[in-house]
Amino acid sequence: MTMRIKFLYLFFIFIFFLSYGQKKNPMYTNKLVDETSPYLLQHAYNPVNWHPWGDEALKKAKDENKLIIVSIGYSACHWCHVMEKESFEDEEVAKLMNDNFICIKIDREERPDIDQMYMDAIHLMGQRGGWPLNCIALPNGKPIWGGTYFKKDDWMQQIKAVNNYYLKNTKKTIEYANKLVEGIKQSNLVEKENKIDRLTPKLIEEYLISWEKSWDMKNGGRLGAPKFPLPNNYIFLMEYASITKNTKIKDYVELSLDKMSSSGLYDQIGGGFCRYSTDQYWHVPHFEKCYMIMDN
Repeated sequence: MTMRIKFLYLFFIFIFFLSYGQKKNPMYTNKLVDETSPYLLQHAYNPVNWHPWGDEALKKAKDENKLIIVSIGYSACHWCHVMEKESFEDEEVAKLMNDNFICIKIDREERPDIDQMYMDAIHLMGQRGGWPLNCIALPNGKPIWGGTYFKKDDWMQQIKAVNNYYLKNTKKTIEYANKLVEGIKQSNLVEKENKIDRLTPKLIEEYLISWEKSWDMKNGGRLGAPKFPLPNNYIFLMEYASITKNTKIKDYVELSLDKMSSSGLYDQIGGGFCRYSTDQYWHVPHFEKCYMIMDN
């Protein structure tokens, strides 16, 4: 081991213990400090009094008659990190949240069931889903408002307005929450279908004709931006092209895969693809790397 390598090795050990010691003696800690999720532990030292999802937090909300802020994300979520830095690490924001709400943090990878419930609520409210997923709920957990990423000023303004409305219009808010929950239940009902063999070659051809209109025959993927690498779509199209000897579809899939693999979307060092590109050329990746070797 050369002297330079020894120096770098000792330097990194020093940095590790320095950062470890700092994290164990923070200015703030909250109820997430005993959790095992890396995402929840990331927020364990925020000035926001975060609670994990559970009976204790829900009971506290009922006892204090406070609305609940439910914030859901995951470790690889770029905008989750941005909102933490801009809002959840900010003392002014934290004071507003702590004084008026019971705040709950959820790792969607640990609790996809809760994530799905609040995501359904967001969709029923007419909002686009995504992460971080931020909802305000009644003390019993029923959602009444929500969205995704908010800038600091927008976040403070919105949650303050929702809380003020609830305090002045509690009965109307509860009625709205009940209707929303009923809508979530209805949207999850799947009627039993007794028919079989409904998918015919003719129906597939008709669907492909419609689908083809959205294909980008120059850059691959779907026309416009953003562009998502969707493995299931390309697997289906390749199988269909192989069975039907359709060279046009085969060429489109190969074009899409070539463009993705030679673009900024592909991790040239670690392998795998980022979640999507923000432009139509696959050049500028979004930050989460979601499509790994198993999808490639």
